[in-house]
Amino acid sequence: MMLVDSHCHLDFPDFADELDTVVARAAGEGVGVLLTISTRIKTFGQILAIAERFDNVFCTVGTHPHNAAEEPDTAPEEIIRLSQHPKVIGIGEAGLDYHYDRSPRDIQAQVFRTHIAAARETGLPLVIHTRDADADTAAILEDEMGKGAFSAILHCFSAGRALAETGFGLGFHISFSGILTFKNADEIREVAQIAPAERILVETDAPYLAPVPYRGKRNEPAYVKHTAKVLAETRRVPEDEIARQTTDNFFRLFQKIPAQQFAAAAS
Repeated sequence: MMLVDSHCHLDFPDFADELDTVVARAAGEGVGVLLTISTRIKTFGQILAIAERFDNVFCTVGTHPHNAAEEPDTAPEEIIRLSQHPKVIGIGEAGLDYHYDRSPRDIQAQVFRTHIAAARETGLPLVIHTRDADADTAAILEDEMGKGAFSAILHCFSAGRALAETGFGLGFHISFSGILTFKNADEIREVAQIAPAERILVETDAPYLAPVPYRGKRNEPAYVKHTAKVLAETRRVPEDEIARQTTDNFFRLFQKIPAQQFAAAAS
């Protein structure tokens, strides 16, 4: 069964010297599709070039909350324009990060809402980054949903059960990273147990958060299989069922991607 790495950063310097090898190694481990995520609109061209280079790599367009202060005035129309490229299948990552506070919180919120508007207009899923900001994230998402529906994924989930349930109530997906495999991640595994099967995905967030047994080392898309294994164990289902569920969920969420192109690999 094919796996999908629904969130990685192939444009980061960690992969510059061996990108072809990293993508090939992922394929060798059954990871058939990679989604490389934008963190700055001003460097979007670099991400798009990587997506265009590989048939099985797609990308998003957006501004990470760490970088919100660098790009506070980007209009939804600009994000929408850039998203029209066939390789762009999502908006973000955008959201709130109160752990590091690298951008002022009001600007993070402003940029977050801009990306929600772009996701609503394009119909593309919003990739949400949230850390230590559960209450404000939930409040913004509920407020914005009242203005018109949009789809989204809470990526690299590391928040509390309340935010997960808010997300599920809004119809959102949730993605589990290598954090799920960490010894002290019992709360995340509890969320993984109660998550609806039709809403779960897996990711690496590479080059960060390598799963056990690679914790502390550079992460890469091939390692998503270790997170999928622990997700299967946590939910008490076979690994091939998790592979099927998370892959099917990916294609249902990111509907712009030509799923039939990868159907044979997934069967």
